[in-house]
Amino acid sequence: MRKWYQIKEQAAGEKRLWLSWYLYKIFGKKALYWIAFLVTFFTFIFAKDIRKYSKKYLAVISPLTGLKPSLFNQFRHFLSYAFVLADKIEIFSGKFDRAKILFASDGEKELFYNDFYKKNGVFCLCSHAGNTEVMRSFFINNEFWPDFSVNVFMSRTQSQIYNNFISKISKKIPLNYFYVEDIGIGTSIKLKENLDKGGVAFIAGDRLAENTNAAVFEAELFGHKVELPEGSFKIAELMEVPIYFVIALKTRNDTYTIHLQKHKFTNIKELEKSYVKFLERITLLSPLQFYHFYDLFHEE
Repeated sequence: MRKWYQIKEQAAGEKRLWLSWYLYKIFGKKALYWIAFLVTFFTFIFAKDIRKYSKKYLAVISPLTGLKPSLFNQFRHFLSYAFVLADKIEIFSGKFDRAKILFASDGEKELFYNDFYKKNGVFCLCSHAGNTEVMRSFFINNEFWPDFSVNVFMSRTQSQIYNNFISKISKKIPLNYFYVEDIGIGTSIKLKENLDKGGVAFIAGDRLAENTNAAVFEAELFGHKVELPEGSFKIAELMEVPIYFVIALKTRNDTYTIHLQKHKFTNIKELEKSYVKFLERITLLSPLQFYHFYDLFHEE
């Protein structure tokens, strides 16, 4: 079974980010969407492996959604991802209209903001479904209190690309990157210091790090076995701050809906189980926004 990091990155290289940024500045986002459509069309033709994994995913969820693993739906899956990448360009620049960001639950929104403004730190377990940057956009170009920071876990390569790009197109953002490949005691200490100052952290719970020796746990997603990173949940446990599951789904036009769920921590196994149930439930609301273009599901 091929992991995500064994597949050549086809969408987020630094040169492509800069090209997208200049096209957005000159022609606007509608033009960027058209370009994304054209790039997706040619990518779809030549990316045989990724088409195969999209088809497998659609076959897995077909009994639950009625969405057939056809070539048309595979292309829609690709195109959904391309449009999300185009939206990220606008979000990174700090120009995304926050009036277009809604919350699925006023109660969960109120819980989150109550915890956030206590300035004791909040930990967000996100995923590769939807567009997490929408949630982070609330913290871009805003000043809350001294030493406030947004702490993001990414792969080493992603961190270098995005950090360089974002630092040049945005105003100062209190953004700290941590490498998922290097999660350890030092990471935990530094992150805890940042959260104790009222920071917020984001880490995906649904993708393995490139370090193949990292601990995993097995779960059942859409009725199929998957392996997920145990480290994401262990570090959430260690922080001793409120834990939220977060997925932001695109609903219509430029509008996004943020789905939140606060987890009342009991033990790490319950945390993992609750996260997987949340991921499954929210993904089924918009299954084409599940962006795992690799062999996530075990062979039966």
